[in-house]
Amino acid sequence: MSDSPGNRWHDMGGDVAGPVPGDDHDFALWEKRVDALVILAGLKGVFTVDGLRRVLEDMGEEAFETLTYYERWVAALNQNMLETGIYSVAELGERMEAVRARGTTYAEAADG
Repeated sequence: MSDSPGNRWHDMGGDVAGPVPGDDHDFALWEKRVDALVILAGLKGVFTVDGLRRVLEDMGEEAFETLTYYERWVAALNQNMLETGIYSVAELGERMEAVRARGTTYAEAADG
């Protein structure tokens, strides 16, 4: 977190952040899907880079520090899609319940 006057909590420019890990890691399937969704939504004009950044910066310090990179991205994409009217909170809730009802594994979903 930055203690510089005039900077918001997410602005770490010039602050010591520690070493950058150089090891490769395999992305989880859901992370790859979030990346694809962000690219596709951007190409379709659902949001602008500035709109996505605004949501990321406004989510608050606790969320920014506790959510993973892709959790923050999916939250920001969702907020932009809600603001754009792609779907409503009620529609999102209904869809989430339908997905939840399918089960937690691919096998459960295939059986349902």
